[in-house]
Amino acid sequence: MGIESLSYVIDTLYAIFAMTLIIFMVPGFAMLEAGIVRTKNVTAVLTINTLIYAIASLSFLLFGYSLAFGELGSDTMSKYAAFLFQMAFVGKVINIMSGGVSERAKVIPLAIFTVIMAAVLYPLVVNVTWGSNFLEGTVLELSMYDLAGSSVIHSTGGWALLAAILIIGARRGRYTPEGGIRVIPASNIPLVTLGAFLLWIGWFGFNGGSVGSIASKENADLVALTIMNTNTAGLSGAIIVAIIMQIMYKKLDLTMILNGALGGLVAITAGPDLYDIYTPILIGAIGGVLVVIGVSMFDKLRIDDPVGALSVHLVNGIWGTIAVGIFASNGDDITLLGQLKGILLIAIFAFVSSYIVLFIINKIIPLRAGNDEEMQGLDVDECGIEAYPEFKRAF
Repeated sequence: MGIESLSYVIDTLYAIFAMTLIIFMVPGFAMLEAGIVRTKNVTAVLTINTLIYAIASLSFLLFGYSLAFGELGSDTMSKYAAFLFQMAFVGKVINIMSGGVSERAKVIPLAIFTVIMAAVLYPLVVNVTWGSNFLEGTVLELSMYDLAGSSVIHSTGGWALLAAILIIGARRGRYTPEGGIRVIPASNIPLVTLGAFLLWIGWFGFNGGSVGSIASKENADLVALTIMNTNTAGLSGAIIVAIIMQIMYKKLDLTMILNGALGGLVAITAGPDLYDIYTPILIGAIGGVLVVIGVSMFDKLRIDDPVGALSVHLVNGIWGTIAVGIFASNGDDITLLGQLKGILLIAIFAFVSSYIVLFIINKIIPLRAGNDEEMQGLDVDECGIEAYPEFKRAF
């Protein structure tokens, strides 16, 4: 076997391995959301997460990939491995949205939106960033650097979530008429923790696999650096939020600490291959601070996001993309202006297109469950199976 063939095999195996790590994020999102919501909504959350993976993956296979990249193919690895790696990403965009509208959004409308997001909306974002780029040569052509999708994936999902929340509103009883905020505690903290760590592990494939090749000494070092920096940002985000929680409330809020870690991971995703081993500490720490600020800000705006996805994914997706322009700007290919242009274009397209699609779906099949369904819990009406049937549920 020649060197070229050996490199082809190694990169194919690495892409499949990275894809497998990314798929671990499917149970990651599912467990985190199942632990955050009340027990009466757990089955509905698990059902939509299962359907998102199935529907998004098949929609991307049939329509989305060709729209994003054109013809299926790769010179450095099996074209099937290249497809599988890209397919692993697509469901994460919708997972970000589904968690943020949990406990009041119905399964079937979300499944319909999944088809459109995976087949059309997300592939169009990929097309102008990582893909065949139909904007090439126009004034809108992007020069944004985003290795694994701080903006392409996380902000896109965050903008879709914001559109959805504006359409369906907050959970019943979350905000009082007097302007107060009713705390709705998580139902299962061990599941939240398990989900967050599955996401953390999946991120190593998410970012490490995006380097594209591991079949040389230089690329192997770059993959290792990318994964190391990814992990460092998560560590930093968790630690800074723990410190903030202790100073502000004299309590170590585990859900916030875990979201701080996830915020750091989102923030580093745009450029973990570009930094030295110390810069991710700062980027992750700022990401953690932004999670704390974001959660409070969205609650003050009465934007109800049970899992904190807007703070983790939208806010830190933006920050991570800006961070590349600040810390890795080379005055040529990567500039702060180019990063900001990419953020703005993705924001306008992702929010406006998602809002229009969700608005139309909502007119045909209401996105939100009725008051009685929401009070009873979506498990009974939507799925016919309660996750914890022996428990006495509190409304």
